[in-house]
Amino acid sequence: MKKTIAPTVNEIVLREDDIIVSKTDLKGRITYANQTFCRIAGYTESELMGQPHSIIRHPDMPRAVFKLLWDTIAESREIFAYVKNMAKNGDSYWVFAHVTPSYDMNHNIIGYHSNRRCPDRNIIENAIAPINAATLQEEKRHRNGQQALAAGFGFLVNFLKSKNTTYDELIFSL
Repeated sequence: MKKTIAPTVNEIVLREDDIIVSKTDLKGRITYANQTFCRIAGYTESELMGQPHSIIRHPDMPRAVFKLLWDTIAESREIFAYVKNMAKNGDSYWVFAHVTPSYDMNHNIIGYHSNRRCPDRNIIENAIAPINAATLQEEKRHRNGQQALAAGFGFLVNFLKSKNTTYDELIFSL
């Protein structure tokens, strides 16, 4: 049985030169984690191998953002996103993530690669955190997991439409 980790109020702040790198298979199971990932997340490499990347998912992150991320990379496109993660001890840490598909020699997607860096705090506080909070609030209004995901995703899509922008355009405009 998986131990549930409770979020703390503590935040880990990445250094400017920190680069978190991970690779996953097509199902999102971790196949590579660099030492920076292990240090910041508080896991050993062996604890991370084979685990779903969602092992570091912070409950403040709306599922809709991850749906957008997975939909994008499944279409052979890269995505940039601001993500709040959770370390093994419950502490949080924000990252600016760049996620791309990985290909074999025949150009078939065989997994995913992510580099994460220290995000701009002003962007987190003034744009991303409020959008995520509103999206998460919409998800929480629904008890059923699929309904919650659909409602949150619909909210996010409608928010972007109201700003006459795409997710990519929003992220790069901040």
